[in-house]
Amino acid sequence: MSILITGAAGFIGSHLTETLLHRGEDIIAIDNFNDYYDPARKRANIAAFERHPNLRLYEEDIRHTDAMAQIFTQHRPRAVAHLAAYANVRYSIGRAQLYTDVNIVGTVNLLEAARQVETENFVFASTSSVYGHTNQLPFIETDPCNLPLAPYPATKKTGEVLGYTYHNLHQMNFTAVRFFSVYGPRGRPDMMPFMVTDRVVKGEEIKLFDAGQMKRDWTYIDDIVSGVITALDRPLGYELINLGRGEPVLMADFVHIIEDLVGKKATLSTPSAPPSEPKITFANINKARRLLDYHPQTSVVDGLAQLWAWYQQEVRSS
Repeated sequence: MSILITGAAGFIGSHLTETLLHRGEDIIAIDNFNDYYDPARKRANIAAFERHPNLRLYEEDIRHTDAMAQIFTQHRPRAVAHLAAYANVRYSIGRAQLYTDVNIVGTVNLLEAARQVETENFVFASTSSVYGHTNQLPFIETDPCNLPLAPYPATKKTGEVLGYTYHNLHQMNFTAVRFFSVYGPRGRPDMMPFMVTDRVVKGEEIKLFDAGQMKRDWTYIDDIVSGVITALDRPLGYELINLGRGEPVLMADFVHIIEDLVGKKATLSTPSAPPSEPKITFANINKARRLLDYHPQTSVVDGLAQLWAWYQQEVRSS
């Protein structure tokens, strides 16, 4: 039986798809290749395995109820990794309707289609942003997370709650994995690691909120994919699980590492952080260790070196 992946041409989705194909899985991939960022980047993400015999790729939108039902009915996947979403906390401000349509209505379409064909396990990509301005450090899954700071985390919190509804009513196994600041090769151009690297290379100004005194729990893509795959393999009833590294990094230090890799100083402006931005993200990963045997392997220094190597080969040279 197959695994269905939404957002399969995106940053995390393409890495997950490629890894599972290498494992010998049959993959049903869905992506609408929208223009939130250059669709050519998404095409490039999957170019190496797009013609793999175990891959069936659908260029479809998760908001299309009938299309989702038809795909699920045809393939009857044993598990779903639902990664498709409009992301980016700051971009979501003023776009609540768009984020609701994609992240909530689209998620309901997938949950309902999975219910109809009795899919065994549903893994939902959530975010550390659901924690908002919590006083609990490190962030732990027992926090109620009822005060999201922007539409994006509000829609992700809604997805987690909907997952419990389907678990309660239909006995669906549903695991929400809360990603903490994922970075690495193929990273989206609107994400801080790519943006800082690209602007240091080009000599363009970088906004570094609060003079770089904020902290983020940067988590390398391979560690995230490892956690998602184990979540797919282990139906757990209903669970919320942090996937981070558990080692927050000062943003000023993060920029210095990239400067050293590029061999060039950043041009910085240092405005105050907007109200959508927490001062720190910091994952308690004890639950992930216990339930998913999750043990992140890649340090920020090593991970950014991998990002820089990819950037030089795939972006700078193009």
